[in-house]
Amino acid sequence: MSGHVVDSGPPDRAGALGGDTEGRRAGRRPGRGWLADTALAVVVGALVVTAAAFDGDTTAVDHALILLGSAALAFYRTAPLPVLAAATATGIAHVLHAHPGPLAALPVLGAVHTAARVGHRRWAATASGAYLVAYAVTGPTTQEMVEKSALLAGWFLCAVVTGLADRNWQAYLRQTEQRALEAERTREEAALRRAGEERLRIARELHDSLTHSISIVKLQAGVAVHLARKRGEEVPPALLAIQEAGGEAMRELRATLGVLRTDDPVGTPALLVERARAAGLAVELTVGGDERSLPAALDRAVYRIVQEALTNAARHAGPAKVHVRLDYGQAGLTIRVDDDGTADPARPPAPGTGLTGMRERVTALGGTLHTAPRPEGGFRVLAELPLEAPR
Repeated sequence: MSGHVVDSGPPDRAGALGGDTEGRRAGRRPGRGWLADTALAVVVGALVVTAAAFDGDTTAVDHALILLGSAALAFYRTAPLPVLAAATATGIAHVLHAHPGPLAALPVLGAVHTAARVGHRRWAATASGAYLVAYAVTGPTTQEMVEKSALLAGWFLCAVVTGLADRNWQAYLRQTEQRALEAERTREEAALRRAGEERLRIARELHDSLTHSISIVKLQAGVAVHLARKRGEEVPPALLAIQEAGGEAMRELRATLGVLRTDDPVGTPALLVERARAAGLAVELTVGGDERSLPAALDRAVYRIVQEALTNAARHAGPAKVHVRLDYGQAGLTIRVDDDGTADPARPPAPGTGLTGMRERVTALGGTLHTAPRPEGGFRVLAELPLEAPR
């Protein structure tokens, strides 16, 4: 399962980095964020310069102060406090030198909003008060001074309040994302727990029912073989086959119960090939590529696919030769089991429980399965499995 990273650092630092975090969440690259910040600084600077041009008495020093204060806004994401200090200092110097209109406060307003947004409320309030005092003392008349100062005070109050509201909203979004991640983990854990309980229940049912029945069959077949040999009679081949099949069924059932009770793999394809040869089936195993250990789920799937293919060959192919090939690639594993038995391409067999279960295993791992008679005769099982299972 895949994931999100929740920032658990101190609130101020988390807020200070909030702009970049939000950009990443929205799929925005850092370069695009820098362009947006630069564009904001350019727009603010253009507005303040335009407003200063209408005042009529703006000098080169005033333009330099405006440009420095506006340019600082381009760094508000990574350095909110230095940006606040630079914008406030240049803004106060501009106010004391040129006595501009209210629009000259735009760089300071932006810096105050950013500082409040990342949690520096006191610094934002201090900067606002310092700029307002500087602006108030430069008013030409008391009435105009009060009116413009009140207007700017409202603007600065809005900047601080919106910054705090934005900070609380971002904190709410982070908490919501964290709760969603925790809920997802809880659901996955509950699903795994239910799956484990269901495996144990199936294991108990199989043990209580099939194990007893197979043990009785094996025991009776063994007694019959023993009595026949004791009387000096020839043991019927069918009886020996029943005894051998009973022993093999018990081994497979124990292995299956072990899989249901644990997540450990049940064996290797080489072991299956040895068992098939011991049972009289002509099997050849070839391994291509860089053989390596596999994840437990994939290892079990490989074992079961080869097992089912060999079982089908033993049942339906007749006296055939079987070739098992495992090819390890960079991104996947290919399993191919070919036999030269009696399968006819003109009459493909109907898929039974074994082939259906095989297809379900392959599909669950994100792979593909092809099962069909070969054009030259015989049957082919071809499974392609990715080395990394889908989420």
